[in-house]
Amino acid sequence: MLIIPIKDGENIDRALKRYKRKFDKTGVVRQLRSRQQFTKPSVVRRAQIQKASYIQGLRDAEEN
Repeated sequence: MLIIPIKDGENIDRALKRYKRKFDKTGVVRQLRSRQQFTKPSVVRRAQIQKASYIQGLRDAEEN
């Protein structure tokens, strides 16, 4: 359960934005979507390796 303390005189839009940011960080929606269908562990591992190589390529390109 997420608890967002609201300060005196704080705008409700700002508090709602804080709530949404905190909710995104928990990863609940991402987890629900991943549980909708089964993916084999080998496929998950392959996707992780591809993502890591992509990020490493971006970092290498940034260095040069």
